[in-house]
Amino acid sequence: MTTILVTGGAGFIGSNFIHYVAGHHSDWKIINLDKLTYAGNLENLREIEARPNYRFVHGDIADRSAVAPLMAECDYVVNFAAETHVDRSIHDAGDFIRTDVYGTFVLLETFRASGRPRRFIQISTDEVYGAIETGSARETDPIAPRNPYSASKAGADRLAYSYFVTHGVPVIVTRASNNYGPRQYPEKVIPLFVTNALEDKPLPIYGDGLQVRDWLHVEDHCRALDLVLHEGVLGETYNVGGGYELRNLELTRKVLQILGKPESRLVAHVADRPGHDRRYSLDTTKLRALGWSPSVPFDEGLRATVDWYRDNPGWWQRIKSGSAEYRRFHEQHYGRRS
Repeated sequence: MTTILVTGGAGFIGSNFIHYVAGHHSDWKIINLDKLTYAGNLENLREIEARPNYRFVHGDIADRSAVAPLMAECDYVVNFAAETHVDRSIHDAGDFIRTDVYGTFVLLETFRASGRPRRFIQISTDEVYGAIETGSARETDPIAPRNPYSASKAGADRLAYSYFVTHGVPVIVTRASNNYGPRQYPEKVIPLFVTNALEDKPLPIYGDGLQVRDWLHVEDHCRALDLVLHEGVLGETYNVGGGYELRNLELTRKVLQILGKPESRLVAHVADRPGHDRRYSLDTTKLRALGWSPSVPFDEGLRATVDWYRDNPGWWQRIKSGSAEYRRFHEQHYGRRS
């Protein structure tokens, strides 16, 4: 039986990927290693937690004693585990360095020592390229991260590649654009704006709201990872982008239109965050050559995402009203900028 280790599998993209694997590779054994920090939520996996070929392990990727025994069982490793929010990294970068860089080091070392796994997929981000004023970033372009989060991801990204070059570890790196979809922690822009609008609370837009992001539905991301896992060339990097670039202000208006909420009353411009990149954009020619292309139209995917949060208020209300960590973060990063 093929066994896959998914780190950070209780988070947004990780849990969606586990659902994807469970649906498309029902004969695989899935091991989910997650530290269950504030963004890890086992409710994301309720539908499959009782399956005999699924196992959850509560542990930290930076803990070699927790990781090494799992590596001895695995054929594939997909590393989603990371601190991911730019605002949090600006306030305190320490956790990002420990998890994103040192944690990836521990995974790579134990992976190499096991002698068993076939492939290691390191999940990176388009933010490692820095701001892209014109055109789209290619995998061969220099990386120039401009905030502690993207710098920590760039460190892990290149560390993984170095293990391929130096030790022959079968590594592939993927760099994805902004993901959206169900089960995303409501500090990220789409679930934050959707849930705030449902509560008739202001939608905080940084600066003028003209920052551009490329949006990728999480299901399309999961399909890309499955393809790279099987067909990707070892040692290579693949950009995964949705090809739908949108200004943050336009995104806000789309959310409000779907919900039938007034822009004049709910849009709230707040002071911009330090070093805010103006635009991200990815060239996905390399991945498309393997046979992948995004299949979820943005407007359709956004509407389905809004519907999910509207239909699952208990999921996000427990976080927004019951989590002291969430309230502290929101006040720290938005309250002081109002």
